[in-house]
Amino acid sequence: MGILLWIIFGLIVGVIAKYLVPGEGPGGIIGDIIVGILGAFIGGWVYGFFGHVGVTGFNFGSVICAVIGAVILLVILRAVTRHRTV
Repeated sequence: MGILLWIIFGLIVGVIAKYLVPGEGPGGIIGDIIVGILGAFIGGWVYGFFGHVGVTGFNFGSVICAVIGAVILLVILRAVTRHRTV
């Protein structure tokens, strides 16, 4: 995919993941794009680990794979950056 498609793909996936995981998201629209693109890489790795094909282009299966990766990333980010009150 070209860089523009990765940005659009990342935005779509990042917004979907942000709605699925409650809480404050990182950095607005740019944060959504970054979470979506990194989520695609994480989702592809997780799918590959289980013997499946990860992100293969701009299609439904790739969006599901990337959303799963983005949700994993957001859960990890929220666990690491959780504000604790004493």
